[in-house]
Amino acid sequence: MALLSLALIVFSGFALFDAAIRREDGYRAVSKQTKPFWMIVLGLAFVVNLIFPILSFLPIIGLVATIVYMVDVRPALRALPGGGKGGRGGRGGSSSDGPYGPYNGGR
Repeated sequence: MALLSLALIVFSGFALFDAAIRREDGYRAVSKQTKPFWMIVLGLAFVVNLIFPILSFLPIIGLVATIVYMVDVRPALRALPGGGKGGRGGRGGSSSDGPYGPYNGGR
């Protein structure tokens, strides 16, 4: 039971971390709830998993919320250009970049 509880804590912690690194406008773009909503829900799930034993009612609700995020919201966010991560998706491009690289004005 201790290993199962630890796995549940790690799973909800990963989901919370993943939700934290995604862009806030990405949640609106994929028509899911807002980023603050998912941060609160996943944060509560993480804390509940830390406090309560695995066989009580609240960790099961937290597990359901974490699973919904991982199988529904996360794939939709990852499908966005740049993976829905903050910044410019780690590419470091500028606003004049085209699909094949920077636009140099026809030079």
